[in-house]
Amino acid sequence: MRDQIWRRAPVTVVLLIIQIVAFIIMTLLGGSTNFSVLIECGARVTSLIHEGQWWRLITPVFLHIGIAHLIINSITLYFLGMYIEELFSHWRMLVIYLVSAFTGNLASAYFLPNTISAGASTALFGLFGAFLMLGESFHDNELIQDLSRQFLILVGINIVMDFFLPGVDLAGHIGGLLGGFLISYVVGAPFVGHVRLYKRMIGSLVLFFGIIAMIIAIGR
Repeated sequence: MRDQIWRRAPVTVVLLIIQIVAFIIMTLLGGSTNFSVLIECGARVTSLIHEGQWWRLITPVFLHIGIAHLIINSITLYFLGMYIEELFSHWRMLVIYLVSAFTGNLASAYFLPNTISAGASTALFGLFGAFLMLGESFHDNELIQDLSRQFLILVGINIVMDFFLPGVDLAGHIGGLLGGFLISYVVGAPFVGHVRLYKRMIGSLVLFFGIIAMIIAIGR
């Protein structure tokens, strides 16, 4: 069973291991809910990004605040990752995940500059975005259409809940969703079908100029 999971989704397994190990390290350092530990381990802090610590646009995706946060995101990553690796390929899954983490944390840094954030949800929303891209691109595939509709409903429910739950990083979620949606056009989904070239070009240009604009805005 373990060998089967590894062959099917090695990137997902490695990502899960990294965030579990990171959680253990934070616990040993003083606790995953300790702000000093979170900052030391790489949480998103806009003022430190201003000082040149750009890695904080990626590292927060591996950190979680409390055991419940870790468990929920790990379960979500496990199921989403299995699908994405099968539909896109292993390396494309990794690209989608990391780019979504980057765009999500970039949006969070701009719209919520006075907060500290961490968690895989920016990248997980990017995986949701990848499913939405499949639904938009492959209208003749009934399975893909069913999956994309289900995930669209989940995205809608999560976005609505974000408005009412305190401490939720709505900007990071939307930034990750858009990043995942656009980068999925760029990398394509060869195991599903061919993505038209003009869609890939538009996706790459929008993503590129959007990132540049946000970086310039944060740098001011």
